[in-house]
Amino acid sequence: MNMTEEMTMTDVPAPLTLDVRADLRRGMEPLPRILETVASLDGGQSLRLLVPFEPIPLYSVLLSKGYAHRAARLEAGGWEILFSPTADAAMEPAAVKRTPSGEGQARWDAPSTQLDNRGLSPPEPLVRILEALECLQPGQVLEAVNDRDPVFLYPELEARGHAVRVDKGTDGVRIRIRVGGG
Repeated sequence: MNMTEEMTMTDVPAPLTLDVRADLRRGMEPLPRILETVASLDGGQSLRLLVPFEPIPLYSVLLSKGYAHRAARLEAGGWEILFSPTADAAMEPAAVKRTPSGEGQARWDAPSTQLDNRGLSPPEPLVRILEALECLQPGQVLEAVNDRDPVFLYPELEARGHAVRVDKGTDGVRIRIRVGGG
């Protein structure tokens, strides 16, 4: 018998619980804290994450770090997500290509939809962007201005085949998204 076969349930550390609901209510970005917590987990340990919404884009971020998820809606509201190590750490997906503002200008039409998400608490900017994209046709461009860089948004946009251009300025983070597909 090898070492893995001899392990018992008592050898696996209990899941570490991280509740980011209060952070989100205060308008704080929880991703750095989540990633720091994941990096601190003991071998084989899971993360129990408590959030006010289902963090769908986070699933691919943590899968790239070797964690599968199981989600459950809580009766009192919010979600409990259990991130558990996978047998094989998944390969990190290719990063979304974020074109600097000076490149590829000719390929970017004027935005057909504009959103000002400044002053909104997460996840509202992400939700508003994804909902607005559902109303656009392939090739149309959405422009959104956010207070923060929406790091959870980029993997979701890549999965949907959209192109992204990001400009960070003093007035916020300006994101242009060209709808993919066809």
